[in-house]
Amino acid sequence: MLNMLEIIVPAATPSIFQVIWLILVAVLWAGFFFFEGFDFGVGMLVPFLGKSDEQRRVMINALGPHWDGNEVWLLTAGGAMFAAFPAWYATLFSGLYLPLLLVLLGLILRGVAFEYRSKNEGKLWRTVFDWMIAVGSFLPPLVFGVGFANFVKGVPVVPCSAHASIDFAACETAFGDPLLVPRIFWEVFDAFTLVGGLLFVCLFVAHGSFFIALKTRGEIKDRAQKFGNILGIVAFILAAVFVVWANLVYFGAEATPGQLPLLGILAWITGALAVVGIGFAWFMNSKNRDGWAFIGTTLGTVLLTVMFFCFFYPGLGFANIVDGAATMDITTASSSQHTLVLMTIAAGVLVPIVLAYTAWSYFFVFRRRLSVENIPA
Repeated sequence: MLNMLEIIVPAATPSIFQVIWLILVAVLWAGFFFFEGFDFGVGMLVPFLGKSDEQRRVMINALGPHWDGNEVWLLTAGGAMFAAFPAWYATLFSGLYLPLLLVLLGLILRGVAFEYRSKNEGKLWRTVFDWMIAVGSFLPPLVFGVGFANFVKGVPVVPCSAHASIDFAACETAFGDPLLVPRIFWEVFDAFTLVGGLLFVCLFVAHGSFFIALKTRGEIKDRAQKFGNILGIVAFILAAVFVVWANLVYFGAEATPGQLPLLGILAWITGALAVVGIGFAWFMNSKNRDGWAFIGTTLGTVLLTVMFFCFFYPGLGFANIVDGAATMDITTASSSQHTLVLMTIAAGVLVPIVLAYTAWSYFFVFRRRLSVENIPA
């Protein structure tokens, strides 16, 4: 399978299609964090926000039409990375195997709990699955927050020949060039990356609180707004700290040579607007403006993702300096030009259809508010 990967080394200047596909990958990750963000947030709140089985069922039913479809954004983002930048994908999914396994375990816990919770009416049975939903919803945001913060810093990678445990000949045969392997197992956690992990968790919980306030009526809605008032201000503070820390310390560092000065300005602007969006969401929630509060965390989530990808150009989040030269960037990790052109045509046809269908399902099919009165015995 690896022999089928066409990893080439283009010119140092990225082509327009390489830039387009980095932008499309960013769009897919932004979509995942937006849609699955409130999904994870609601899941983490299930044992705390719902004081009765009926209220928890209201929360789960609010997610019912969406949660499995939201996860497809992650699969699509990963697939786009594999097709457009196979060396990037291979490096991430081999070197970050354990963190990604935690994400997978979290998604499995959520899926099993959503499907099996209603199979038995026993209180203990449902309580166990409620906590499975919460834990499964907590792990992915924490891992993604820590992971993306590490990419802001620059994930160290070296040629696989530097690793005694790796068969260099096999790497050379499979890829034509040395495989790059991250060396971050003991370097994942520090103060900056933990702030990133906490930011994702708190932001998604606030996002989920505003979603529940928008989609429900009665006591559950009031409690969601109270949670949102607390979590919104915490997310605002964490976002402000993270954005200032990231841009002051890490943008333009030697780990990411070739970054455009314009991207530094864009990173500051998008990061600042993300903080403003989160603060706006908290303010609107305090004024009982559910829709505007949800829009605020939506903008905050999307703009934070844009800021992250400003750091990823052109080094894709790797601190990949070996003997004074970058070993992986947007050009060296890319598929062939012909592959990117064909993918761009397919994406131009299919992406608008997917977005239109998603908008139709959210705004016209599943837009009603729920309450315990809508839950049958």
